Amino acid sequence: MQHYSSFVEVPDEVYDRIKPSRKVIIVALLSFCSFLAPISSTTILAAVPEVAATYHSTGTIINLSNALYMLFMGVSPCFWGPLSQGYGRRWICLVTAFLFCCCSLGTALSPNLASYYVFRILTAFEGTSFLNVGASCIGDIYRPTERATAMGWFLSGTLIGPAFGPFIGGIIVTFKSWRVIFYLQTALAGVALIGAFFLLPETAHSLKIDDIRGLPLKAKAKVLWGMLNPLRVIRLYKYPNLIMVALASSSLVWNMYSLLTPIRYVLNPRFDLTTPIQSGLFYLAPGCGYILGTFFGGRYADYITIKWTAERGGVRIPEDRLRSCLPFMGIAIPACMLIYGWSVEKRFGGIALPVIMMFCQGVAQLFCFPSLNTYCLDVNQAHAAEVIAGNYMIRYLFAALGSATVLPAIEKIGVGWFSTISAGFLVASSLATLTAVIWGKNWRDSIDKKRRAKRDLQHDAEDSGEKSEKPGIMPKIDEKDKHIV
Repeated sequence: MQHYSSFVEVPDEVYDRIKPSRKVIIVALLSFCSFLAPISSTTILAAVPEVAATYHSTGTIINLSNALYMLFMGVSPCFWGPLSQGYGRRWICLVTAFLFCCCSLGTALSPNLASYYVFRILTAFEGTSFLNVGASCIGDIYRPTERATAMGWFLSGTLIGPAFGPFIGGIIVTFKSWRVIFYLQTALAGVALIGAFFLLPETAHSLKIDDIRGLPLKAKAKVLWGMLNPLRVIRLYKYPNLIMVALASSSLVWNMYSLLTPIRYVLNPRFDLTTPIQSGLFYLAPGCGYILGTFFGGRYADYITIKWTAERGGVRIPEDRLRSCLPFMGIAIPACMLIYGWSVEKRFGGIALPVIMMFCQGVAQLFCFPSLNTYCLDVNQAHAAEVIAGNYMIRYLFAALGSATVLPAIEKIGVGWFSTISAGFLVASSLATLTAVIWGKNWRDSIDKKRRAKRDLQHDAEDSGEKSEKPGIMPKIDEKDKHIV
């Protein structure tokens, strides 16, 4: 029934397989791994003019490589999600950590713009597996009432990375070549590889590859393709509630990257700053907000889940968790974005006002992401890795779109109106999330009912075919219409 019911409760004792102290080590390791791909997406932002000068190109072309980086971060979960369900979290993490290390070194040594693009894209394709595998591991080892707290710590790596990356890049490019950024990234990936080898156990409750042992080679290949087909990730969007949550995650990532990408081109001229390290300091504001939000966002999401479960007499509905993010995503972050954009556009508030608004956004986002990510684990535990993969796919496609369009859009309409568009997207996505809270369970039950009915029809057809093939049993023929009845 797991394959035809989206919400399946896992026996509680499963989560006691690993000691609490070991769980803390695993979450710390996964948070470090999740730090790598996102920090690579923004570390280079402070060095865009220098990279452009090296390859005799322009800032727009180099920013396009960052957009392609996001695009392939969005595409790759379709592969890593099913693979981690089939072969396990540990092996996928080890393989991709090794490849990420190699591709980072390739980027550092790129002799021309074409090779730079290729290695950046390959790095993105490998790096997203850390995000997918990390979230799935947390779903494997933590109870639903504990997950959001662990998820908050895990996601701190994914969010602190993009915020602190440009600051680190600004320091490096001020004193050294931009290539040192990727040498550092290579070293960090090597640490992640060693850590995963020694500290990360296999956390999956079961491996799909075990289900096909003993089958003939042809049958095994057919079943394996069905299990690992990347289209499995896309097919999960037959559930409207997953679409709504994906839009919510996308609006947050769109907002984050459209805020971070143009800082050097927007705030440097606005405040007469001249060096990369000066603009890099602005990235510390949202980064510090992410750190502060880590301590509270996940715990608040778990608190809301426990509260609503108690009010229902012990009945847990996954959609209850989404209530925790609504005021932050629908009110707090849009308000901060509007004040930030128009204060820069109309030149009021000095440096302090946009810095405060970026900090507040950082805090608020850590009240949203743990709720949304943990919901993906709760709502479809049997296919948690694929649901998370689909969510990351959609959100990073929007991140790619935001990174590619933010500079041309700001040049065309100004930072104020672009911030207004981002705020409107956030409000719309929060309303979509509210519909998932209200009707999500009914949507899931309706889709599950249709899937079970389709399965029953298929089984009935197979049973009828088997009976008609047995000796001595002939199908009845209607002589008038000459068809089998």
